[in-house]
Amino acid sequence: MKIRILMTGLLGLVATTTFAQKGELNNAQSEYDKYETSRGNKLTAAIAATSIVNAKTSIDKASLNEKTSVLPQTFALKGAIYSSLAVQDSVAATSAPLFATAEEAIKKAKELDTKGENKKLIDHANVNLAQYQLSKGVKDYQNKDYKNAYKSFDYYRTVLPEDTNAIYYTGLAAANANMYPEAITNYNKLLTTNYAGKERVYTDLSTIYLLNKDTVGALKTVSDGVAKYPSNADFRKREVEIYLQTGKQKEVIDKINAAIANDPKNKSLYYYAGLTYSQAAESAGKDVTKAKDAAGKAAAQKTKEENFAKSAEMYKKALEIDPNYFEANLNLGYVLINPAIDMYNAANKLPSNQQKAYDAAVAKASAQFDMAKPYLLKAVELNPKSYDALNNLKTYYLGKKDTVHAGEIQKQIDALK
Repeated sequence: MKIRILMTGLLGLVATTTFAQKGELNNAQSEYDKYETSRGNKLTAAIAATSIVNAKTSIDKASLNEKTSVLPQTFALKGAIYSSLAVQDSVAATSAPLFATAEEAIKKAKELDTKGENKKLIDHANVNLAQYQLSKGVKDYQNKDYKNAYKSFDYYRTVLPEDTNAIYYTGLAAANANMYPEAITNYNKLLTTNYAGKERVYTDLSTIYLLNKDTVGALKTVSDGVAKYPSNADFRKREVEIYLQTGKQKEVIDKINAAIANDPKNKSLYYYAGLTYSQAAESAGKDVTKAKDAAGKAAAQKTKEENFAKSAEMYKKALEIDPNYFEANLNLGYVLINPAIDMYNAANKLPSNQQKAYDAAVAKASAQFDMAKPYLLKAVELNPKSYDALNNLKTYYLGKKDTVHAGEIQKQIDALK
């Protein structure tokens, strides 16, 4: 009977000791649960503040106890408590150590919690860690520390991979940090989601591809944007710009015509059409120089003149919509004066015994110069500090043998330096 009483006493002692060992852990859990139910409410904010402090005190004690310090629950709960404190703390010097402790605890909790009994705590702590990094990333971004902002946003995105804002922030920070491959990856990922700002993403992504010197990727992106948003004139203009960069003139003309049909009052589209034909004329001009026989030179010259004429037609249509469109005035003046220069140079190559032919050629060149004059003057009026506008006007005066006005324009050019 005595032995029996003794055994009962020993069992009671063991039970009491075990309870004492887990008491702090249980109290940490209880206080944390109280914090979770109280936070976010003004009426219970004080209770929440007290509970999270109590929870930290208890979990710190449980972490030092020989028996409870090795339990998965201890690490999971510590991660949840410390991560909650880190999110609340807006001072980097004190919040960073809290974050580091929470991150280390959660890592250990994942290793030990093989049965997934503490998954809820672990997941909650991870969300807290992600939220902390999001806030840090915003501060870094505002301070233009884009590389660290990228790291913080990428951490957030890793925890919440389907969060479209997380993907966008990560891509945006990467782009600003000149980390173009990382930016491209995230922006492409964003296009596979239901992100509300997809229309903007196509524009941004095409720009990033260009910055990464990948015109193929840029062109594909903006073409996809056109297909998805056919009424977006900006996409069509951008597609035209990229085609121009690649030198695909036929393709770009087809694209411009499609864009004009969709948006016939868009002055920029006519400007881009004029620019494309002008580039084609310049290309033909090079062919004139390269041609080895008279027939080849004549054919190339004809192509050049035809493209300059088409270019002038497009610029004039742009000016019908906006007479003060500087770029259209500037370029129209150029494409009209260019043939005049060819005519003038051709006249000066005539033999001295062909005075009649020379006079006729010079008169024709002079008339062509005069066709360009209104647009040359308008361009200078709209932007009197444009070197190109001033130089084109100077060329006009030289072609007209008006050295006085040419000299005056040269003084304006010199004043720009």
